[in-house]
Amino acid sequence: MTNDILDATRLPPSEMAYIIDPEQPVLSHGRNMRAEAGMVVHDHPRGQLLWSEQGVLRVSGEEAVWVVSSTHAMWIPGGITHQVSSETDTKIRNLYIDPFYPVRKHEKNIAMLTMTPLMQEIILRLTDQKNPLTEQRVKHLGLVAIDELAILERSDVYIHSGKDPRLQRLVSYMVQHPQHNLSLADLSRLAGASVRTMERLFKAETGMTYRQWRSRFKLMNALGQLNEGESSKTVAHQLGYKSVSSFIHAFKMQFGFTPQAYAGRS
Repeated sequence: MTNDILDATRLPPSEMAYIIDPEQPVLSHGRNMRAEAGMVVHDHPRGQLLWSEQGVLRVSGEEAVWVVSSTHAMWIPGGITHQVSSETDTKIRNLYIDPFYPVRKHEKNIAMLTMTPLMQEIILRLTDQKNPLTEQRVKHLGLVAIDELAILERSDVYIHSGKDPRLQRLVSYMVQHPQHNLSLADLSRLAGASVRTMERLFKAETGMTYRQWRSRFKLMNALGQLNEGESSKTVAHQLGYKSVSSFIHAFKMQFGFTPQAYAGRS
């Protein structure tokens, strides 16, 4: 069932995620969320393929953060703690896989996957409440979805958030307030640590300096803006780059393709 969320800020997960029944390999659920709404931190026994048909999502795991547009989906194995929030108005479409069916066994944690036209159509059909399928057709199409899910290409576009509670507090604040431009000194005070300690934690737990981490974080936010139709010039200006060419260069160095190539994928 699709729910329109108007003013909620922290929503519960779908009950579908907790139903254990091998006779129902795949259960589906859709909900529409307003910008800046979000789910409570949670986990569930069913594996989840999370896709936004429209809009941009932000997914946080225990040690990483992803920005997800409609060109990609998130595979969240059963039992993995995560949190989902909407950067824009979104149309979320979920598939929940019963644990009886092993999917992507080599991946023990959350992974971003590149969507295919076939998988998009399968999800849309399974979540179409206006033209519901019979139980038998839901089961058959669900098994096709499991086969397709197994071969979706992984995309490692994410940022580490570390394990230290102070670092996670700082990262959580930045994730929830991506437009704020507080200094590292201000952010360190919010996290309850010194600037030197936070610099050490960034290097030790993310493999990057704070400056490198923030640059990647800004570029990840650009993915959502580009997917929403913003031009490279507009995004470069909003992110504080001195020129469009410097933004394009940084983007390509980080992700391996230009902003224009990324926008052309959607």
